[in-house]
Amino acid sequence: MLITAANDPAGRAGGTTAHGTDLAAVMADGGSPASSGGHEQPADGRSAVLKLATIGVYGFDGESYLQRLRQADVRLLLDIRQRRGVRGPEYAWANSRRLQAALDEAGIAYEHHRELAPTTDLRQLQYAEDDRLGVGKRSRRELAAEYTRRYTSEILDPVDLEPIVSALPSSGTAALFCVERDPEACHRSLVAQRLSERYDITIEHLRPLP
Repeated sequence: MLITAANDPAGRAGGTTAHGTDLAAVMADGGSPASSGGHEQPADGRSAVLKLATIGVYGFDGESYLQRLRQADVRLLLDIRQRRGVRGPEYAWANSRRLQAALDEAGIAYEHHRELAPTTDLRQLQYAEDDRLGVGKRSRRELAAEYTRRYTSEILDPVDLEPIVSALPSSGTAALFCVERDPEACHRSLVAQRLSERYDITIEHLRPLP
């Protein structure tokens, strides 16, 4: 079943890909979303190096966004937004249904991980700090300290990250996706840091090219 903004039940953990497969059904060689993920041991006996990217919305248009994913060899997009829509006609391409259709055409799998999205209360806490500092969501450069503390204790600490790690493509990479241009201004940086520390995953933050 394809998860869309209309049929994603509140609080749903895990996700379904844009191709209707389960969480573990991710892409392998050649970008085919029908192939399963997993991490095979290299022939020389060394452990495979796990990689993960992060990417936002602001600063991209639909074409440059897909181009950036291709350049990083992203095979699986992990959407960790609470509201899978972006205000403004210039970012209509990032709304869930349009984005999934574009990813499907590009051969990139999609999963929504609502369990990693901030709650409405946490988002309002960050907006209040933005107002205090006189910055907007699109110009924010870092997360509020209290937001970071509460997101870590309320969302990140209880969540089981093993399904995400086990679903990472053995070829290419996956990307954590939210909205803010800079990872430091977004909770995706906290998720990426936790995955790097606990699972020795190499992180690459994708930003709009100049």
